[in-house]
Amino acid sequence: MLIAINPDNPQGRLISQVVKSVEEGGVIAYPTDTTYGIGCSIFNKKGVERIYQIKHRESKKPFSFICSDLSDIAKYAKVSNFAYKVMKRHLPGPYTFILDATATVPDLVQTKQKTVGIRVPDNNICLAITRELGHPIITTSANISGEDPIGDPLTVYEEMGKQLDFVIDGGNLPHDVSSVISLIGDTPEIIRQGAGDTSWFMGQ
Repeated sequence: MLIAINPDNPQGRLISQVVKSVEEGGVIAYPTDTTYGIGCSIFNKKGVERIYQIKHRESKKPFSFICSDLSDIAKYAKVSNFAYKVMKRHLPGPYTFILDATATVPDLVQTKQKTVGIRVPDNNICLAITRELGHPIITTSANISGEDPIGDPLTVYEEMGKQLDFVIDGGNLPHDVSSVISLIGDTPEIIRQGAGDTSWFMGQ
């Protein structure tokens, strides 16, 4: 189902409709501050497996997930004082931060090194979903693995709509990805350069 949600003031009844689907195991496409993403509850094993199938993604590559805010991150990742200061300065924003996972995180979304990738995008829609849901959702670009990200919700719907429970139209977005930065240890490491200024990294 294609559903239009106001990106500035997301309609509560529509957010609730999407959250209900996610609670029942649904997989959705939604806007972030970079491009469109695909997600489900991080605690829904079948949903996570569906996303692997939809994207034709290798099962050994875990997904990152979206938290609603900094305090939410601390439930799922071990946040040092250094990491907290960095994230407080740059979130919400187009960054994925790599951190050590806590025991709360399902194995399916951890690396073998017990790390996780966490986002807090600067987008009202996906943050409203995670807040109402009460826990994170998977985030991965809405495309087949290896292909370009999709910033047009109608294209997402045309190419993947039959495999998804909801495609949220939050307007057209860039065809970009987040910058991935490891905050394990006291020296940030750029893993992937994407959207977002990373020049600050040199001054740490």
